[in-house]
This record gives sequence, C-alpha cells and structure tokens, in this order.
Amino acid sequence: MNTPREDLPEWPEPVEILNVGGRSDIVLICEHASNYIPASFNGLGLSADELVRHIAWDIGAESVSRSLSKLLDAPCFLGKYSRLLIDLNRPIASPTSIPQRSEATDIPGNIDLEEADRQCRIDRIFTPFQSAVAAYLDLRQQEGRKTTIVAIHSFTPVFLGQNRPWHAGILFDKSADFGREIIERLSRITGLMIGANVPYVIERISDYAIPVHGEDRGLEALLVEIRQDLIGSSDGQTRWANYLFEALKKSV
Repeated sequence: MNTPREDLPEWPEPVEILNVGGRSDIVLICEHASNYIPASFNGLGLSADELVRHIAWDIGAESVSRSLSKLLDAPCFLGKYSRLLIDLNRPIASPTSIPQRSEATDIPGNIDLEEADRQCRIDRIFTPFQSAVAAYLDLRQQEGRKTTIVAIHSFTPVFLGQNRPWHAGILFDKSADFGREIIERLSRITGLMIGANVPYVIERISDYAIPVHGEDRGLEALLVEIRQDLIGSSDGQTRWANYLFEALKKSV
C-alpha cells in the first residue's frame, strides 16, 4: 500500500497558486502541469522514458500557464502531481480518474488498486486541489468580481495512429458564444488551424474544471488544448502564451 506520510519531503503540496492577487477577470487552471510521482510509488511500474510522455502530464502546459498568468495579471492554479496518480480534470467516479491504461500503455501501479490506496490519492491530491480552486472562486464571488475560467492543456499530434491536424482546440459547452469568439480571434492572430471542441469535447462524466468550477457557478468557462509539438520548447511556449494573451485580453 502506497500511503503517503505527511513528514516525507517527497509529498509537496498538490497545488501551486500563482499571482493570487491578479487583477484579471480570468482565472487560469492547469491540472496536468507536472509529471511528478513520489519515489515510494516506483514510477507506478513504468520506465523513466514513459514518465516523460504525454500520458504522465500535458507537455508545455505549465510554462504556457506561468507566462500567461504574468501577461494577463491572472491568478493560476497548477497541479503538482502526475495525472497518472489521479487526474485532476476527472470526476473521481470516472473510470479514467486513476487510469489503468493510458493511450496504449498499461499502468501497472494502478491495476487492482486497493480502495485505501485510491482514497489516499483522493485525500492527498484531488480534494486539496479542488478545494483550493473552489475557495478562491467563492471569495471572488463574495467580492462581486467577474470571473472567467480558462483551463490550459496540451494534446498529442497522433493518438492511437490517428493524426490530429489542428494546431489548437477551444473546448466549451455552455460558453459557446465566448468559445467561438476566442476561436475567431486566435485563428486571426496565428493564421493556424484552431478547432471547436477538438480533439475532445466537454462532458461532465470526463471533465471537472469546466462543468464544476465554471458552469455550476454560472461562469464563462473554456478549455484550451494546444498541440504539444508546438509548445515543446521554450520558444514555442512563449509564442503560444503571447497568442493566448492577445486572444484573451479583450475579454478581461
């Protein structure tokens, strides 16, 4: 049983909050910012090469989020553990909350997981992260501040042999007008292929930030997916942070 001990330095806080006093109307969320797994989990049975792949985190998303937070003067919530331990953008009832298989890769450390181990990850990682976001949004609403949720993610150019031609996608459900406005702006700014609700769609069974932190509060809420080969370098990360700043700043 991989139960964390509170006195071990290998267990950092599950959320890093940037620019908490930011003046922007936008609140950024980047759940898959890190591929960190405590040493006691032995990499969940995966090799080091596997743990730097997309299955463990959203490559480039952390740097884009950090830069965008500064550009917009926006608060930002960064997840500090690998999505393989528990996915911060999945309801805990989702079968992909703690994935036994990601893309075409089995995750040995998540197979036949004991309930106590599962609950440990919920208590140590998932609940504190979501509670931090919720408490901050509660405070903004009490202060009467306008708030728009923007979640930052990245996706693979190829998934299970299928090419994904889009350079980025803007995902939305109830915020359709806002989503299409950002797509139009981002397409004009970049000259690239920006899709609506690609390569995924927002569904309550498989998403958390947009339906729970956004729509359940009556807030505009979008999820940005950037193709990871475009933000795999510092230059690309800076470029896309600036693209998003230009597209979002009129909404602040």
